[in-house]
Amino acid sequence: MHYMGIDVGTSGVRALVIDDAANVIDSSRSAMAEHGENTRDPNVWWQAVQAAISQLGNVSAIQSISIDATSGTVLPITADGRPLADALMYNDAVEDPELLGRIAALAPLDTAVHGASSALARAMVLLQNHSPARVVHQADWIVGQLTGRYDISDESNTLKTGYDPIQRRWPEWLTDNLISGNKLPGVANAGAITGTVQGKAAKQLKLPGNIKVVAGVTDGCASFLATGASNTGDCVTALGTTVTMKMLCDKPLFNAHYGVYSHRIGDRWLAGGASNSGGNVLLNFFTAEEIATLSARIDPQTEGGLGYYPLLKAGERFPHNDADWQPRLTPRPESDTEFLHGMFEGIAAIEALGYNRLAELGAPPPVSMRSVGGGADNPQWTAIRQRHLKTPFIEPLSTEAAMGSAIIARDAMRSL
Repeated sequence: MHYMGIDVGTSGVRALVIDDAANVIDSSRSAMAEHGENTRDPNVWWQAVQAAISQLGNVSAIQSISIDATSGTVLPITADGRPLADALMYNDAVEDPELLGRIAALAPLDTAVHGASSALARAMVLLQNHSPARVVHQADWIVGQLTGRYDISDESNTLKTGYDPIQRRWPEWLTDNLISGNKLPGVANAGAITGTVQGKAAKQLKLPGNIKVVAGVTDGCASFLATGASNTGDCVTALGTTVTMKMLCDKPLFNAHYGVYSHRIGDRWLAGGASNSGGNVLLNFFTAEEIATLSARIDPQTEGGLGYYPLLKAGERFPHNDADWQPRLTPRPESDTEFLHGMFEGIAAIEALGYNRLAELGAPPPVSMRSVGGGADNPQWTAIRQRHLKTPFIEPLSTEAAMGSAIIARDAMRSL
């Protein structure tokens, strides 16, 4: 039996097929740019999805599909799913103080709907401007293209639109005051079967007509699951431009002060926070080639003792929330190797403090650590992190979000 995951990203679509053991059977990619310049156009997304699926080989054994897409991208549609305008993307800010003020006055502080980048704010703008039958998320609309149902979402994609994952419903502060409930999609648990690939789509895509479509998660959650992390206490750190720390928990963590919120995935919760430190600081001082050369000279078992807090400018969000938190990158030793060593140690200390902060908020002790992002490939940095974190490190199964969605599709069939 085979299972498909589809990742609708900002620049393209990735389709990936696995077997029961999560071995990759086939994969494909289609760039958005191949289908149009306007990546806000849902039809461009759909053409990219079609192209990615069409590149796959034998699809006759596929039992189920799950889809992830960018978190917080929303679009206005008619009752039968026709887009009324371009989507507002996950990084589109809303510049309407009155609208943002209404949300701030009504929404509980620990919800993920505050600020100019709020998906709820984008949904309200679309309702005002286009009077749609419904506002849906990017993944919801792709699911609708497959199933013919445009009225269903999932507990992960809806979080930033105001869904309450603890009570498992759209809250009254939202539906009574900001958006009527009939303008919002219904919400299914991640892993629930929400439909099957319908005749028209099956014919277009040359897919079997009985393939189950499974409610999924956001791209960020799918990337976490792709690593193979699946148990309470499993952690994934993304060492990219910034450092993002995520952990599977047995209860929800919400803390507005630290920007911590939790996605519900079945009966567990994916909580996390993000620091402003990370690769952006390293690349401010050295090129990638210089980092590789200098790293080879570092003894990761030796403590440099410089006590750095690497930031490009003042301001931190997690594990400290302080707009005036100061970078600490002095004294700078004459040796570039020692300087890089100190920055590696500083970022590792921030990461360790981040997981301690999650523990203070109620997270379980870390059980395992998987690492993704460019920094994960640096053996000296990894050894320094192991010294600070004191948690077993495990190689990630995959770094492709589509793998996470394929795992959701597989597990849904196992639970039948």
